Amino acid sequence: MTKKLVLILSISVLTMTQLFAIDKFVVNGLFQNQTIVTIDGKQRLLKQGETTPEGVTLIESDSKAAIIDINGEQNTYTLGDHISSAFSQSVAENTLILSADASGMFTTSGSINGAKVNFVVDTGASVVFINNPTAKRLGIDYKLNGIKSKAYTASGIDNIYVVKFEKVRIGNIEFRNIEGAISDNAFPTIALLGMSFLERLSMAREGRLLKLEQKN
Repeated sequence: MTKKLVLILSISVLTMTQLFAIDKFVVNGLFQNQTIVTIDGKQRLLKQGETTPEGVTLIESDSKAAIIDINGEQNTYTLGDHISSAFSQSVAENTLILSADASGMFTTSGSINGAKVNFVVDTGASVVFINNPTAKRLGIDYKLNGIKSKAYTASGIDNIYVVKFEKVRIGNIEFRNIEGAISDNAFPTIALLGMSFLERLSMAREGRLLKLEQKN
């Protein structure tokens, strides 16, 4: 009788492990006490304290990161982070959902040439645009490698240098050889994610949410 009970319990544990096994998990959106994720191809809105049928629980989150428990293991995830037993590209992994800030702007963390940069989504900017201090931090010698030009900005007519960024990334979306511009002063104060990057994405806005998805 005892052996049968142990066997039944073992089968039950194995069944539960198989039920909650997750092959692919992606963080698509981060908000205060809410997170949008894709679990094995299904997009879900996680609210703090709730557990999905797959065994995923949101412990806490804000616009920068989320602490998520997956089958008893807690980790901190940022936008675009994923886990996968057999990673391969998919539409879900190449999708980000952003929430507008108090001023109605959509901002996100990302990187240029592998170095962290904070962006504001700007469809009015023709290229990815950064300032002089950011370029120095990234180690870009724009005066040597860029083409000098002028641009009309909020601060007036500024000297800029047209460049090519080796790679630009937000979340899990990355493009190479992106046309960019660098100002010779401290404007813009936050990097502009312009159309040289955004034109490769489909964009859909619903209320205060903006969905960015890589085109096939």
